[in-house]
Amino acid sequence: MERSTIVRVHEGLHARPATRFVKLAKGFESDVELVKDGKAVSAKSSVKLMLLAVKENQEVTVRANGADAIEAIEALIGYLENPKAGLDDEAESQSPANDAGQKTAPAPVPETAPAAPAGASGLRGVAASEGFAIGPAFAHFPPDIAGQGRMLQAEEIAGEVHRFRAAVAAVQARMDRALAQDTLSAGDRGIIAALRDIAADDSLTGETEGLIKGGNDAVSAVITAASTIAADFSVVDDHYLNARADDVHAVGRQICLVLLGQDDVSLENIPEGAILIADDIGAWDLARAPLKRIGGVVCGHGGATSHIAIIARSHGIPAVLGLGDQVNALRTAREVAIDGNAGHVIIDPDAATRTDFANRVEAAAKERAGLTVFKTVTPKLADGTIIEVAANIGSLEEIEAAQEAGAMGVGLFRTELLFMRHMHLPSEDMQAETYAALAKAFAPYPVIVRTLDIGGDKPIAGIEFPDEENPFLGWRGIRMCLDRPDIFKQQLRALLRAAVHGNIKVMLPMVSDISEVRRTRGLVEECAAELKAEGVPHATFDLGVMIETPAAVLIAPALAKEVAFFSIGTNDLTQYIMAADRLNPTVAKLNDVTNPAVMMAIELTAKAGVAAGIMVGMCGEAAGRPDLVPMFVKMGLTELSMSPASIQRAKKTIMAMAGED
Repeated sequence: MERSTIVRVHEGLHARPATRFVKLAKGFESDVELVKDGKAVSAKSSVKLMLLAVKENQEVTVRANGADAIEAIEALIGYLENPKAGLDDEAESQSPANDAGQKTAPAPVPETAPAAPAGASGLRGVAASEGFAIGPAFAHFPPDIAGQGRMLQAEEIAGEVHRFRAAVAAVQARMDRALAQDTLSAGDRGIIAALRDIAADDSLTGETEGLIKGGNDAVSAVITAASTIAADFSVVDDHYLNARADDVHAVGRQICLVLLGQDDVSLENIPEGAILIADDIGAWDLARAPLKRIGGVVCGHGGATSHIAIIARSHGIPAVLGLGDQVNALRTAREVAIDGNAGHVIIDPDAATRTDFANRVEAAAKERAGLTVFKTVTPKLADGTIIEVAANIGSLEEIEAAQEAGAMGVGLFRTELLFMRHMHLPSEDMQAETYAALAKAFAPYPVIVRTLDIGGDKPIAGIEFPDEENPFLGWRGIRMCLDRPDIFKQQLRALLRAAVHGNIKVMLPMVSDISEVRRTRGLVEECAAELKAEGVPHATFDLGVMIETPAAVLIAPALAKEVAFFSIGTNDLTQYIMAADRLNPTVAKLNDVTNPAVMMAIELTAKAGVAAGIMVGMCGEAAGRPDLVPMFVKMGLTELSMSPASIQRAKKTIMAMAGED
């Protein structure tokens, strides 16, 4: 059996998503393959899967042969079609500050390291994790490992293979013990799990055993096999996969150390606030290090998408990577200052520089500490107007992160994930349970549920979509729902049932004509009458629309008379206003919400809503930008919904506005 789909996993099947995909595949007896561009690999090999270089929005085929082939395909396709897959560890790195006062993670930065500036004491590398740090240098340059370089005798080969397998088992056991620790963060846990998969992968073990059987000693064989596989990752046109070369070398090193009966140089004794200096450091070593004591990280290898960078960002540790041979200048440094925002590294800074960096570190710490107090704040303007700062989420699993950030409800619940997780359309009961759980979790705050926003660009099982030249302009959102009342009515009935449990509001996506609202209201009334006749408890809900098409902007005054609220979806609105596909990198510069045309569309919408006396909110990415929040609020928006990581900063921005008035 086989089935094709478009991959929606964030950034594609890089290390951790590939690990989860393989774990899922290994749960089935069937032989499973993933096919891309005519090339098929085992779905049960992390290395082979990563080397297939499957990226987001590419088409792949899942093949399965065996007793549970149907179940395997359903589960694996469900994972590939989950737009939130691959984000959980990144979400961990972007969570609100933890008890150590760590800051949220920045967006990935470019991989290119600018040239070092003039002056022997100033170096420049890849700005991999934002922040400032100054502290004593802790040089970590463990000796290189070399093989014996001798050919084995025939009678030695079996014993050497056994020795290698025992070393692999020992490394896996060590990683299993690390994974069992309660102190490990979710992000670090995912990274170690990915490394463990590499250690056990047939690609590495098979290549190594082949070399041993060819007469190479185990250490030499591991080094050669790891180098071969790392080279394969290095040539792939993908930054995430390039960074996996470092992971393969790190795993190979751990196996070699066990074979040699050696322990790696420990980071256990790193001083408080020290700057860790290394040519390269494996994610395994860094994840196990006393991270709360590390003030910053500087490495010769690595980039913004390497696991070193991800760990550093998730723990709020400034990092500058990719210095290359420049890192050798730090071997004898006594003190180091680093700027993780710009990629600067200063060796043995003078008094003025030390004072400057100390001030920067103090200011950053105050900002982080200051943000946590906004978790429970209800932001108000000087006139007493409350601005609701809510969360955008797509599943019940994201509720906790939103609550921890201080979300004042949900401004956008994407229901399509509920549909995309299954090979069959979710039942009315399943939907009702999901929406009710959401309403209960945030009561009495409002939860705005977007009705099914699905189309040719996001196909789901159970709905046959036509082939379209441009699915963004095709049969999607409210257009599809109104054409399929058998599907739409089930969702509306489920929402009416869930409204009994909390403050449910419902908004319609892709509205471009008033008739779409009126037809939907007719279906809502029809569903309510059916539920009443059946004796099923239900309650009414406010009906609103997303403003994301130019047509909706132009008829906003008329729409405002028909609905209870507007929610501006800046992602699609920008795309449609600028006539620039937001998934097309060649026109990426046009997808700028600050373009005067887009800002004018937002202002026109706000004016229409305010004039009609209805709530105007925003649920696009721009809602969380501190530089834009004051403009949106001044336009009349009273609700802003964003990723949980942006909530406390947005609240602070709004409160600062109140102080200025």
